Amino acid sequence: MTTGDEIGQLAAAFNRMVVQLRDNQRIRETFGKYIDPRVAEGLIDRPNLTAAEGQRRVMSVLFCDMKGFTALSEGMTPQGPVKVMNRYLSTMSEPIRTNRGIIDKYIGDGIMAYWGPPFVDEADHARLSCLAALEMIERIPTLRRELLELLGVRGTPIESCDLRIGVATGEALVGSIGSDVMMSYTVMGDVVNLASRLEGANKVYGTRNLVAERTVAASDAAVEVREIDRIEVAGYTHSEVVFEILGRKGELTPQQLSSRDRYLEGLAAYRAQRWDDAFRA
Repeated sequence: MTTGDEIGQLAAAFNRMVVQLRDNQRIRETFGKYIDPRVAEGLIDRPNLTAAEGQRRVMSVLFCDMKGFTALSEGMTPQGPVKVMNRYLSTMSEPIRTNRGIIDKYIGDGIMAYWGPPFVDEADHARLSCLAALEMIERIPTLRRELLELLGVRGTPIESCDLRIGVATGEALVGSIGSDVMMSYTVMGDVVNLASRLEGANKVYGTRNLVAERTVAASDAAVEVREIDRIEVAGYTHSEVVFEILGRKGELTPQQLSSRDRYLEGLAAYRAQRWDDAFRA
């Protein structure tokens, strides 16, 4: 419409509205690739959801790190590590998203994610974080196969590619945190530190995941675990009992159940200082 009458003015206003809607949709889609779409939606449509002063809530936090990335990337072209990292992050992010977790950030080859209100009910977030960790571990064979196909190099130390995961549940400060020029919607507090420390403690125990006692207590009906040890982490004044997720509830094989029972016998003997019994177990 090119006329200058009311119909022409109406058509021009309508066309401007269409352009603005397209721009808004593009902004939402772009924004949603850099932070979780649910957080982006809250920032755009519900400012009270992301109040700058923050709120204290009980949350579950997960840290994941890729083991063996340095060995895997040696001798690659500059593009190789980028391809490996993107594939790894895509593969391991999906279980977090499908289990309703929020990916907070990527830190090199590490992933930080969290579950909790207002995105997940308080009764569900510990269970969902454990299921996400379990599914991430189940994807390791797929990741190794995809990386081998992606790199196409014989002799690549693909078996060194593995995961270390830490999960903890506790009170955290949640909200928009930052400066006048840059903000981040994130979680802060002791629970974040604990999850990060547990991820690193896997190096000591040779495990793929370590989960805090509070997380296990809240998700006991969903997963099978074994107690690993009682440890003290930096920044905590008390010891923390940690567990390893072995599988979904009721799905362990007889061999796994027997192995777990034997380990617990050895752990009890160790704590009782019956060293020979502990060693045999």
